[in-house]
Amino acid sequence: MEFENLKCFNPSECISGKVMRLNRITAKVFRKYLMPFNITDSQLSTLFVLTKKGGLTQKQLSNIVQLEKSSLNRNLKRLFDKNYLSRADFPTIQITHLGKSFVNDIIPEWKKAMDEISELLGKDGKTALNLVHTQLIK
Repeated sequence: MEFENLKCFNPSECISGKVMRLNRITAKVFRKYLMPFNITDSQLSTLFVLTKKGGLTQKQLSNIVQLEKSSLNRNLKRLFDKNYLSRADFPTIQITHLGKSFVNDIIPEWKKAMDEISELLGKDGKTALNLVHTQLIK
């Protein structure tokens, strides 16, 4: 038969599809809380990393946040335009005082999103998520 492969696959078992659906569900919850701040999950992750790690090169930042170069460039441009980041010590990118203030202000809403997702996942779900994350980040 011409379409023999169509008999033996099950798209509901696709790992990529499951991960993408989980990402959309999670992103929807976070968007609800972050919308008033006009920032995306990826931009916020970048600010969080720079808040905790200090200055990083774009390559180091890309490796940590797991964004492709073009996506990271778009996010960085928006964050530079808002004066949340600085290139004063090029090639190192640093978070500015304004950026730290912004992160400080957004944390209560971020915590609400974290609480909502944590409640949906439950203890076992969070444990499973941490295990999957550890396995894939190696």
